[in-house]
Amino acid sequence: MNKTSELPRIGAPATRALTNAGVLSLEDLTHWTEDELLALHGVGPKGVRILREHLDDLGLVLKS
Repeated sequence: MNKTSELPRIGAPATRALTNAGVLSLEDLTHWTEDELLALHGVGPKGVRILREHLDDLGLVLKS
């Protein structure tokens, strides 16, 4: 797994949605809840699962 703070490959629509929302790194995700991410057009459950796995690798979590 990627041990950097870069966003992992989760598909073009999800990546575009995150970038357009100002999420450029895994650290940026710590300011978002799962529901907020899922509300972005293009981000689905699989993408959130992948993001959580990468966050976990860095000891980070989504906002609760």
